[in-house]
Amino acid sequence: MDENLSDGVVFAQPTNIEQRIDAGQACMLRTALEPPALVDGMDNAVSSAWNAIPERLVLVGLDGSVVYKSGPGPMFFLPAEWEEAISSYTREQAMAS
Repeated sequence: MDENLSDGVVFAQPTNIEQRIDAGQACMLRTALEPPALVDGMDNAVSSAWNAIPERLVLVGLDGSVVYKSGPGPMFFLPAEWEEAISSYTREQAMAS
């Protein structure tokens, strides 16, 4: 996408798990996200199991339930909606404690 090029967010397709982790870490640092992120294995088992092709933003609750799942990305990512889901869930967890 043109936006990715202009923002300097371009990664070659990873050929091993280390490259995939490096790309994930770069994205986390660039967006200043604090929640932990998980990286799918090279077999894309999680992506396949969650029907996350091409990619999704997912918030998984402490109990393992899916709290938020974006539309297919990157074209249907709504970052503000995802951030609101994170904030809302965090508030709910704080109030429940």
